[in-house]
Amino acid sequence: MKPIVAVSTPIGVGAISIVRMSGDGCLNIATKVFSCKEKIEPRRVILGTFHFNNINEKCLLVYFKAPHSYTGEDIVEFQCHGGEFLTKEVLNALIKNGASLAENGEFTKRAFLNGKVSLDSAEGIIDVINAGTEAELKAGYNLMSGKLLTEVKTLQSSIVDAIANLDMTLDYPEHDDEAETLLTTKKTISDVLKKLRELLSTSSAGKLIKNGITVAIVGKPNVGKSSLLNALLGEERAIVTDIEGTTRDTITETIIYKNIKINFIDTAGVRESDNIVEKIGIDRSYRSINSADIVLVVLDSSSELTEDDKKLLDLTKDKKRIIILNKMDKQKKLDINEKYILISAKDGKNIEQVKEEIFNSFDGGNIDISGLILTNVRHIEALSKAKEIAEKALDSCDNSTTDIISFLLKELWVELGKITGETETESIIDAIFSKFCLGK
Repeated sequence: MKPIVAVSTPIGVGAISIVRMSGDGCLNIATKVFSCKEKIEPRRVILGTFHFNNINEKCLLVYFKAPHSYTGEDIVEFQCHGGEFLTKEVLNALIKNGASLAENGEFTKRAFLNGKVSLDSAEGIIDVINAGTEAELKAGYNLMSGKLLTEVKTLQSSIVDAIANLDMTLDYPEHDDEAETLLTTKKTISDVLKKLRELLSTSSAGKLIKNGITVAIVGKPNVGKSSLLNALLGEERAIVTDIEGTTRDTITETIIYKNIKINFIDTAGVRESDNIVEKIGIDRSYRSINSADIVLVVLDSSSELTEDDKKLLDLTKDKKRIIILNKMDKQKKLDINEKYILISAKDGKNIEQVKEEIFNSFDGGNIDISGLILTNVRHIEALSKAKEIAEKALDSCDNSTTDIISFLLKELWVELGKITGETETESIIDAIFSKFCLGK
């Protein structure tokens, strides 16, 4: 394939920049601009000089010969001094000598097309790069290392054997016991279905690892929502004043607590208002309540329950929620017949208890991050569809003909192949690799 080139490290001032080429003839392009005293050999780091225009940059070259490279093609990497201008000059020199600028994810796409990685493993690479927590990183490593690939291939192998046995019954009925074949097929489908359900059972934990917990902080004006947000974050993020209606828009911030992301949304104080800007903020507060995984309903412990408080409690009664009584530094006047956490957002008292309650509400401590966990929506959708087909095939063993069962098993094999990329459409594959950064 034609040689492509891209900067594989972030552009900016730094110690080292790496410019990577892959494809036919990339070593020839490299030797036009790079000189050294040693012979360039695969998998050796060579010190030399990069010549281009008035630039003579002392740098390192590494050559990987096909097929023993990341992409399965010849690869040449230049490791030069960091710096935006110098890096772009090296890149431009390689382009002017015959390389084309790579598209996002094109190196990994070529690795996939050349059989170096499966599609699910490639998506694991994206997850490793984008990981923000240890749990995300481990889930990405498990995917990248082929744990899902192994499971899918095992299932596909069982399905292929079942199809072969069924087709034998159809083609040579005189040499096969159809009843025994159907019994064996039914056992195979049951085993496949059990494994699919087992894999899909990890998707809830996967959603938690990937997206975190979205928490809306709601309450009437001046109950201390913004102070609570600041206390939870451990920094002064939201403006805090004694003036009602200070927060007129939602503010979203994220913390990592015990390896789980918690996404806090500080909302505008909910009350009746004629101010058009404040009303927009209040409408967004209502939307945040509906979309949140859990709601922190903040009440002022130093005052009686108001109509606005009652309205909020009624509005969130069917949501997963934690009731927070703020201002414990003042005399307590509020009585409520529900479980609550008494805090002082101003002094930071019992803030850790709030975090722990959020964490425990989603069984965050019961997630085993050492095993395979489904975090990718595409994989979950494909396995869910495969489960539906397997259930239909299992039912068909008692109610349909052998050819229909065989057809459904072939459909099941194809659906599982979408995970590895064997049967996925080109447009989906292109969309997946477009999510990669340039140079990967």
